[in-house]
Formats: sequence, structure tokens, C-alpha cells
Amino acid sequence: MSKALAPLAVSMGDPAGIGPEIIAKSWAVRALRSLPPFVAIGDPRAFARVWQGPVAPVADLDEAVATFDRALPVLSVCEAGDVTPGLPDEAGARCALQALEQATALTRSGATRALVTGPVSKAQLYGIGFNHPGQTEFVAERCGIAGEDAVMMLAGPSLRVVPITTHIPFADVPRALTVNLILAKARVTAQGLIERFGIKAPRLAFAGLNPHAGESGAIGREEIDTIAPAIAELQREGIAATGPYAADTMFHARARSGYDAVMCGYHDQALVPIKTLHFDEGVNVTLGLPIVRTSPDHGTAFGLAGRDTAHPGAMIAAIAMAGQMAERQARTDALVS
Repeated sequence: MSKALAPLAVSMGDPAGIGPEIIAKSWAVRALRSLPPFVAIGDPRAFARVWQGPVAPVADLDEAVATFDRALPVLSVCEAGDVTPGLPDEAGARCALQALEQATALTRSGATRALVTGPVSKAQLYGIGFNHPGQTEFVAERCGIAGEDAVMMLAGPSLRVVPITTHIPFADVPRALTVNLILAKARVTAQGLIERFGIKAPRLAFAGLNPHAGESGAIGREEIDTIAPAIAELQREGIAATGPYAADTMFHARARSGYDAVMCGYHDQALVPIKTLHFDEGVNVTLGLPIVRTSPDHGTAFGLAGRDTAHPGAMIAAIAMAGQMAERQARTDALVS
């Protein structure tokens, strides 16, 4: 199968969460939403347990593509056991990790065009020896990319944000937010906006870490000592970087028209606005990888699992965005060759 015809790989996520349901619901609206062909990776029984639509276990990717129009193709790579929706366990966590591993390998090899990862429980994965902060870092390692060279971007229809520091205690943020880290994340973000989003001259706006961006040092010096010097260096490199701005002024509609992405100091500074504006459409995109990788910007929602009430919007958006990025990458590759 040529790469242009290859499906996307969608890892199941934790089988006790809403991953199987929202993947299946995405398949159900494939024509309405013009979604590219994809194959779910995991345990077919996890999908059949929470969805009444057609599920087709497949043996290979050719069969997955041939099946896609009439049933959700699921490439079986693990057995999650007798999973109860909403009640995660060790067997389910191991199956989620196997699905992630296989989906990543398929995409790295070019057998699938892009990787979409379903939501996992970090707590459950940590319990079986998973030693990465999250799926982003896991995929980066499998692609041979250092953690600082991979960037987690959250993208919605009207906003893109990047948390420069991610899953660390808030008390550790000022020490972790160094000039070198800011420069590394910003460079990858700018290049990713060019390559993955087709933005020729990306504009990066930087949020201040302290209230009112520090009030010229009166309530914090991180803006003066760390963020501003990084911005100045990026400008010398030709990147359109501005700020630091007071974070509470950056996310209204008029402000959003002035940049292509916001570089945020810490996790919630980025996640609160994107989830407020685009809770059902937010996509987690990993920039800096040799492959396309997206994910819905939400968790396993164990409390909703098995009730047929999970909204598939973010998964639909993640699949659609992965398909668009894969097409853009294919056009770029064709020009280079």
C-alpha cells in the first residue's frame, strides 16, 4: 500500500475510559465530517462493549482500508480482558500501552500516515512501570527526539497555545522556565506552524508568568530576567515574537487576531483558555516529530464511560487535523523529491 493511500492509526486509549466510544462515534460521522480512513488499534471487544455499531476485527492495514466504509476496522494487538467501563485495571492499562506502542510503530514505519492517540490514565500507566510524563514524551522518545525538542500544542478553531512547562508542580515552574527552554520550545513551535499548519511567517505572543506581566518587576522579575531576553533572541533570529503580555488580556477575540500561537509559562495558563473556548474541539498536537501526531485534548473521563454520553467532538477534530497535516506533509515531500 502506498503511503498516500495508507490509513491513520488511532490508538484505543484506556479501554475502561471513553476512548473506544468516541473513536467509534467518529467513525459513525466519517462521511458527514469528511474524515480520512483510519484504523483503530487495540482490543475489538472494548469497542463492541460500548457501541452497537459495526466493528470489524482486521488482520492488516489493507483489510482495514477495504473495511472502512462499512465497519469500524480494529487491528487487534492486545486483550484487555473483561473490562468494565469506568473501572480501570492493570490489564486495561497494559492493553492501552500496547496499542500506543503499535500505533506509533506503524506510523514511524510509514505504514500509517499519522498517529492519533486515545486518552490514557497516567496513574494506571505509572502502575505498570510507564516512566514518561505522558504520551507526548513517549512518542517523542520512540521517534528518537529529545523531550525538550518536542512541543505540546493545544489547537482549536480560534486559538493555539503552547505550555512551555507541562506536567510539573506549579512551585517548580519559575525555576524550570529558563531562557534555553523558552528558546527551544519557541523554535520548534515556529517551525511546526510552518510545516504542520502552513503558516509562512508565524507570530508568537508570550504570556507573562506573574500578574500584570510582573508590573516592571514590582511583582516578579521572571519577565525581565527570563522571558524578555528569550524574546529578544528569537527576534534576532527572525522569529516574530512579542511580549511578555499580561496573560489576562491575551485571550479575548480582538487579542487572538494578533498572533498565531501563545507561548504560556505553565500548564493551566495554556489549558484553561483553550478548554474554555474549544472544550469539544480542542486538539493536542505534538510538534517537532518526524511524524504527525494528534490527540483529543481531554482525558479518559471514567465517570462517563459506558453511558453512551461521551461527546466525540475532540476526537473528530483530532482525526480531521491529523489527516490535513498528513496531506500537507505529503505535498511537501512530493515537492522535495
